[in-house]
Amino acid sequence: MSNKNLFIGILLALATATLACSAVTSITNTPTPIPTALPTPTALPPIPVLPGAEHPDEPVHIHGEIPFTSPFFLDTVSEAFVMLEDQAGFIDRDLEFEFPLRGQAIGPVELVGDDTLLYELALPAIPQGTPSDVDNDGKSDPGVQIFAVAYWSNTWGGPFLEPRDGTGWSTAYASTITDSDRDYEITGGTLIVWAPDDEQGFPTTFGADEKLFTADDPIALIPAGYSIVDLNEQPFRVHKQAQPSITLFEGDTAVNDYTDLNYTEAFDALYEKIAREYPFTPDKNLDWQALHDEYAPQVAAARDDEDFFWALKAFTLAIPDAHIGIGFNDLVGQIFYENYGGSFGMILTELIDGRVLVVDVLPETPGARAGLEVGAEILQWNFMPIGEAVDAIEPFFGPYSTEHHKRLEQLVFLTRVAPNREVTINAKNPGESKRDITLKAEVEYDSLFAWIPSLAEDAVSPAIVGEILEPSGLGYIRINTFSDDYNLMAQLWEHYISTLIDLEVPGIILDMRVNGGGSSGLAGAFAGYFYDKEIEISRRSYYNELLAEFEYKDYPGRIQPGPLYYDGPVAVLVSPYCISACEGFSHSMTYRDNTIIVGHFPTAGAYGEVGRGQYDLPAELSLQFPTGRSETPNGELLIEGVGVVPDILVPVTEESALGTVDAVLDAAIEALTK
Repeated sequence: MSNKNLFIGILLALATATLACSAVTSITNTPTPIPTALPTPTALPPIPVLPGAEHPDEPVHIHGEIPFTSPFFLDTVSEAFVMLEDQAGFIDRDLEFEFPLRGQAIGPVELVGDDTLLYELALPAIPQGTPSDVDNDGKSDPGVQIFAVAYWSNTWGGPFLEPRDGTGWSTAYASTITDSDRDYEITGGTLIVWAPDDEQGFPTTFGADEKLFTADDPIALIPAGYSIVDLNEQPFRVHKQAQPSITLFEGDTAVNDYTDLNYTEAFDALYEKIAREYPFTPDKNLDWQALHDEYAPQVAAARDDEDFFWALKAFTLAIPDAHIGIGFNDLVGQIFYENYGGSFGMILTELIDGRVLVVDVLPETPGARAGLEVGAEILQWNFMPIGEAVDAIEPFFGPYSTEHHKRLEQLVFLTRVAPNREVTINAKNPGESKRDITLKAEVEYDSLFAWIPSLAEDAVSPAIVGEILEPSGLGYIRINTFSDDYNLMAQLWEHYISTLIDLEVPGIILDMRVNGGGSSGLAGAFAGYFYDKEIEISRRSYYNELLAEFEYKDYPGRIQPGPLYYDGPVAVLVSPYCISACEGFSHSMTYRDNTIIVGHFPTAGAYGEVGRGQYDLPAELSLQFPTGRSETPNGELLIEGVGVVPDILVPVTEESALGTVDAVLDAAIEALTK
């Protein structure tokens, strides 16, 4: 296999850890469905000005760029567009403001490079946004309509946004700049304002409280029609331009770029930031100064990019968190090849009684040529008892949030060594005596891809598949990711749930065993189809630089009912390869009285939010650290370091390990049919 193909394969492996919770571009919740009847439109006011020769500067069309650095930005979106976003939600500081359907003017976007979109947006002659009286004169005035230009993508329903797609106001990829440390106050950027006449007031600066649209704002009249308001100038610059170019800002999801620094400078900058912002410091008993004292000298001693990588890798492995990871590039691919590119073509599993069995031997590999058979027991590895040999392995794909997740991949990397390296094992085939076997590693990756479930997926299979299981008649839905095309996933999900409800299936099995996570918003929306009332399930905090402490966000995480409701029993199948948003979904299902969790092991226990924790470093290395912490409503740490624990813990037996039965699925079927 070429280094290029190696790079692609290993990148897929790391996706289970590094892409588990993608960034959100806007403040969103999962609200109730849109009502079937829309409100009666108000009468349209007369057009105050018209574009053309008489008013050549009247704004009629906006265009510009959307630069991005986030690795998540283009992964999952569909039906992307820009919108003239009504800012009534920000004016009222209402994170659950629903964008009026009739007021949604949208425009196309186009990818023009690896890091830039172009957009266009035609302005309606008379916008249908929310009139807001912001002049603070104590009188009732018609007010103005206030907009930002914002990037969105549609997931649910028709081509426009509904509440499940997003609410509030945009905090990223918008013409406005917001401050996450000040409850996402708008602090700069550009607004588009429409006034019905020339007698409406608008703020000229932020006022003494440094907030917009509050009682202390100085006010001046604003021209009729559209005006472009530049909030970066003091006082604000209000002007008209027929076709202004406005760049949208990436916000907190932008990557922290340390590529211009040397190794030591970059490591110190990284350390200073994550030591403040890492959300699980007390839970994992981390001493950041001690970590810096241990690994900074290794970074300082690095002579080249490979040395820098290994120092950085050692630092990350000291923090047990599966959301921490170094991305792959050509350098890392070459390092992997040199150290782990060799293997023996066999796949191992550890049973509940501690025995390690060969569960597959690939043809034409060293293991097959040595006569190893499926079912063979490995007793020693390089003259060490097999259990001790596994204990000594540090898997390259680490770190891990839980020991049960790490243990699975210790078995994987026990068999991954440098090409041409020899190992001696003591093994016995079924019905035979034990014997010593010397194996010489060959460059081989098929066993790696077959061993780690996330790599064994069919790349062209849909993200969601469903069927009826016979003879039980139970519904079965497998959700492979929350990081595919959101719109397509939403349609598939609704199709399967609707069908199973219509068929009146006696129960549903949701197979989440191989799901690397993705959008927590999409996962929460899926869970809503199993609830008929709102339930508060979590609260999230981030480090606030102004307060120098972690701050809880105003709105808790909630499950809100979807447009369809299944009230029958549900079994959720989990494994350590259910990570992040998958774990959030699985946990959210436990609030039902008739849901059971089934698995050989708990989920991965990796539940930090990573959208703000992306770093670019020297040697073209990228690194990810979590920044968001989730807790239960009563303040207990949620999922991280433990995982979602099965109600039915299915032991790994010889029968299940050798694949003669799907013991987890069988246990779920038995539980539901009872």
